[in-house]
Amino acid sequence: GVREVDNRRDSESEESEEENPAERNMIWFFSRRFQLSVPKLASRRWVVQELLSDLLRVSHNLFSDSFFPVLEPVIGVGSACEGWSPHKEEDVVYCMFVPLKPPRGHAFHLEPDSTGEMPQRSMRVRVELVCTCTEDQPDQNMLCFLHHSEQELKRSQVASLLHTLCTGPYLDGEKIALWFQTFVISAWSMMPQSRRYSMKVLPSCRSCKMKLMKASGRSLFVETVFSVQQGDSDIFLSSQPTEAQIPPSTTWLESYAVAEAKFFRHVAMHAPPRSCHLKCLRLCARILEGSGLSIYALKTTVMHLLTLIPLSEWQHKYLLMRVDDTMRYLRCCLEEKHLKHFFFDNEDMPREISLPPAFQGAQPLNLFQHLAQDPDAQTEALKKFDDL
Repeated sequence: GVREVDNRRDSESEESEEENPAERNMIWFFSRRFQLSVPKLASRRWVVQELLSDLLRVSHNLFSDSFFPVLEPVIGVGSACEGWSPHKEEDVVYCMFVPLKPPRGHAFHLEPDSTGEMPQRSMRVRVELVCTCTEDQPDQNMLCFLHHSEQELKRSQVASLLHTLCTGPYLDGEKIALWFQTFVISAWSMMPQSRRYSMKVLPSCRSCKMKLMKASGRSLFVETVFSVQQGDSDIFLSSQPTEAQIPPSTTWLESYAVAEAKFFRHVAMHAPPRSCHLKCLRLCARILEGSGLSIYALKTTVMHLLTLIPLSEWQHKYLLMRVDDTMRYLRCCLEEKHLKHFFFDNEDMPREISLPPAFQGAQPLNLFQHLAQDPDAQTEALKKFDDL
């Protein structure tokens, strides 16, 4: 079923190198009809990354003597940072992960979360105080949290992370978001960008959402999501829930967004010039509007096809074929009630993407598990898909 797209490769390669006029007109029609000119994503992403780098520089100066989490350089994730977006230009949100590292005298331990059943794998981040007396170069101005009395610590040292942004021994996503939002509001006037933009922090429980407005009235939306890296891998835990169900504030959901962004960078490096894979994603997203199928299911489908179909077959002239392949693959997965998660037990994974050892040989997550459990939902999904 799903691999039938491979069987058409031979006949396609014998076709003329040039698009025929009818196909060219069709691509032009789709581009106009679905506003497929990719928005100015790269230049705006650069503006957002520079803004957050400047913000983090200010935070390092402000919090250097405290024991708040160490904010690592930002990583652009999500469709806008991958080079495509299903949204109109004015609605694009630039999402940035800010990885958190433990401050001096603290360690993070990731524990499986057993507080509730989430559709995504989830963990909690336990914060532990560690001895700093025996370090090779102990900080003369820092008292060891484990080996100095409570009175000494209260008298001469700011509170540990456990007493500020944790609930019990666990890192609290809501407290971190509120802390960072408060910092952004107070630090904005120190930012060079404050001369070009006015800034508003939008309501958000687990992230920091900003709306930047130019005098011309143009807006730029930025979301900063806090994350904790799993070992040295490209898999992170994210503060921001993606489902309607909101987990406890000490629950961090496993996120593959950094690995996905890395995968699209890998494809961009190896694909032919003017590759159509991003336009294919954007076009399919617009076609599927109102179908009830998630953008994530679509993106997963295209990632599978980018490893099944040689990258040389993603030249611009093949756009309509690749759109057809994508829709057929999705239809097939809906019929089979099974869409395999891209990062689990995938032999086609590019080597430069680093996954935790547990991902190899692991039972792949099924993104259509809900359809397997509910025949009526599958019937409805197929009907909506076919109506398109």
